[in-house]
Amino acid sequence: MSQKMLVNARLEEELRIAVVENDALEELYVERTTNDNYVGNIYKGVVVNIEQSLQAVFVDFGVGHNGFLHISDVEPHYFKQAPNFVPHEEDYRRPGGRHNDDDYVDSGRPRHKPPIQDIFQRGDEVLVQVIKEGIGTKGPTLSTYISIPGRYLVLMPHLGRVGVSRKIADESVRRKLRSLMADLKPPEGLGFIVRTAGSDRTRKELAYDLAYLMRLWRSIVRRVKNLPGPVGIYEESDVVIRTIRDAFTSNVDEIIVDEKGAFERASEFLRVIMPRYADRIKYYSGREPLFTKYNVDSEIAKINYRTVPLCDGGSIVIDQAEALVAIDVNSGSFRTNESPEETAFQLNLRAAKEIARQIRLRDLGGVIVNDFIDMNSEQHRRAVERTLRDAMKRDRSKTRILRTSPFGLIEMTRQRVRPGVRRSGYRECPCCRGGGAIKSLETMTLDVMRLVTLAVQEPRVSRVVVNVSEEVADFINNKKRQQLAQLEGDGAIAVVVKPTPNVWPETLVVELFDENGKKINFDSERGHNHKK
Repeated sequence: MSQKMLVNARLEEELRIAVVENDALEELYVERTTNDNYVGNIYKGVVVNIEQSLQAVFVDFGVGHNGFLHISDVEPHYFKQAPNFVPHEEDYRRPGGRHNDDDYVDSGRPRHKPPIQDIFQRGDEVLVQVIKEGIGTKGPTLSTYISIPGRYLVLMPHLGRVGVSRKIADESVRRKLRSLMADLKPPEGLGFIVRTAGSDRTRKELAYDLAYLMRLWRSIVRRVKNLPGPVGIYEESDVVIRTIRDAFTSNVDEIIVDEKGAFERASEFLRVIMPRYADRIKYYSGREPLFTKYNVDSEIAKINYRTVPLCDGGSIVIDQAEALVAIDVNSGSFRTNESPEETAFQLNLRAAKEIARQIRLRDLGGVIVNDFIDMNSEQHRRAVERTLRDAMKRDRSKTRILRTSPFGLIEMTRQRVRPGVRRSGYRECPCCRGGGAIKSLETMTLDVMRLVTLAVQEPRVSRVVVNVSEEVADFINNKKRQQLAQLEGDGAIAVVVKPTPNVWPETLVVELFDENGKKINFDSERGHNHKK
């Protein structure tokens, strides 16, 4: 496989990083200077509000809006503050928590928790890390389970042991890594996880990463002791360094950067952290935009298409709601020379790979329901499940995939750390208000007729003016002129349907005037008039 990492940083307002594999876009990272990015940052915060009903506290961590800290994200060390809490050995032997990258082990959570109102009081200081950006009106999600990633290791201060990433499946490699870490003698009381990138590293490379994380942790401890909250303690690297650190593998043949400053930062990072790969970074000085040269812009433009075509025919259709994503597989023109069962099976295999790719590119999260083409063979259903799971392995977000349901659905969940591409790059359509549809001409006409009928009931009304879009006005004046004339005759009033250019298709404003031309208040939304 030929892989390239493309870094587009020429625009000050936006930085984009794409991973292209065999000329196909596989991963995309976008960061804009207008958006606040707090994920991974560590703060010394102050508890400002306690919500017993939610078993959560709101924490001022110094960025202008409060973060949300749930009891499930409170590390057992804080439980000692609860006056009536009886500690259990397992609560302190196996700490752990939620992390932003499924690359780390899941070390479990304590089962015995005191009420959060017994742990914290208003004004308490707490060390927190942002694990999820705020979405909409929701503030960022916080955790007291601190994790600081290096290139090959992750420092988890309260883990208290050395672990190996779950994604390293080979037991002999796992034993070797544990032995190497034991030889390095990490400080007691701190925890370290060996990342997948460290699976083939030497003792010297792991030792270097360990020393770097220890220097960083000592600096964090000093700041925590000396600075009053709320205050920032540690800030994640910029997106270029962060992406190279987390997404770069030995399979990446080239890192191509089109901006001098970003190129120099990335080059320095590679020379210091991964010197063996320092020659793989290249500076692009061509006049043609980097993403255009490698056909990435055209792929990005397709990310928010509702329908995604599959090779050899067929398609998947993606519909996204607030916390649910529905993905439907359509056969279209896809056919094989075999039976209908084999046709459905082959199409579902192709769809499973594309679904995993689209989920990753669009950064879809929450509950995802995949409706595959029905198959009768149990063997085929299991094979589609395996294909989907294998395709999702390169996704660093935490996912859980269930078996095929009796209705042929494969349900899954995926943790979303930041707002998806659609939410961050698009705004709600003012015409359809995000619904994806607007009222038809017939529906708008009926709305107009109902409001005019209501308006003529007002005894003071002499003239009714209806402001609508040009298309709706033409339809009413041509198709409903007789009904309007009847209303004018019954109420002895004049009704004017006025076309308004350059307005939304659902625009409907009704104005009432008395015989002196004075305007009468009329609330068309509530359907009744208000007299002055």
